[in-house]
Amino acid sequence: MKKTIIAALLAAAANLAHAGTVLVVLSDQDQLNLKDGKVMQTGFFLNELMQPVQAFVEAGETVVFATPSGKAPTADQRSNDVKFWGGDEKARQESLALLDTLKLTAKSGSPAISFAQVKKIGYDKFDAVFVPGGHIPMQELLKDKQLGELLSNFHENGKVTGFTCHGTIAMLSAMPDARGFVTALESGEQPSAPANWIYKGYKVTAFTDEEEEQAKGFLNGGHMKLFPQDGLVAAGANFAEGKPWSENVVEDREVISGQNPQSAKAVALAMLTKLK
Repeated sequence: MKKTIIAALLAAAANLAHAGTVLVVLSDQDQLNLKDGKVMQTGFFLNELMQPVQAFVEAGETVVFATPSGKAPTADQRSNDVKFWGGDEKARQESLALLDTLKLTAKSGSPAISFAQVKKIGYDKFDAVFVPGGHIPMQELLKDKQLGELLSNFHENGKVTGFTCHGTIAMLSAMPDARGFVTALESGEQPSAPANWIYKGYKVTAFTDEEEEQAKGFLNGGHMKLFPQDGLVAAGANFAEGKPWSENVVEDREVISGQNPQSAKAVALAMLTKLK
């Protein structure tokens, strides 16, 4: 099935440039390595993915999903809580129904394609890219070289680039030596911010240190190697912190970032406004 999807995308490549096409980037991992050798089962946050995807679809955009390897992403089941939809049970059920229809998390038949296939299709065939949160982007998206290449291309062409919550950490992948920089931070070092990071000085937001402290129960007694806020600040971003657990969306040039799960839908709507 995946070959059919890829073939269809390649065949339609000439037309994609004229249709609104949003590339949604997700991790293909389901575990986050914590300090002291501990591991946490996790994945993308359901509302942070599905509320924006619903908004994109309702606006008539084509949505393409990609993970580093093309393997299906995993949802963090702890995010299947109506509180993340503002207490709206109907909205939660609509998100879950669409996810089921898409078969995105299916072990076989998922529409997710690899970063290599995205490059083959052509970055120019996509109008925007969106990276949702959940803890899992902290595992490898923040240092994925292929994602860094993709984001750099979007940056060079001024294309709409959206992030929510922990997803904003993916901006680090566009650093010249993202892996080395992240490894140093996770080891407790304070590496110098590279002068040639494409997002240096950008005003952005992400899940804050304060929110991390309040949500530490998710880690089951473990401790993260790095917080998004600290990583972005160390890299040279201008971090804009809003009130904990309240909607906070920040725009700077082509980048739109949201602070937390409560900001996910607003990020998508801001992206759609830029795409008009």
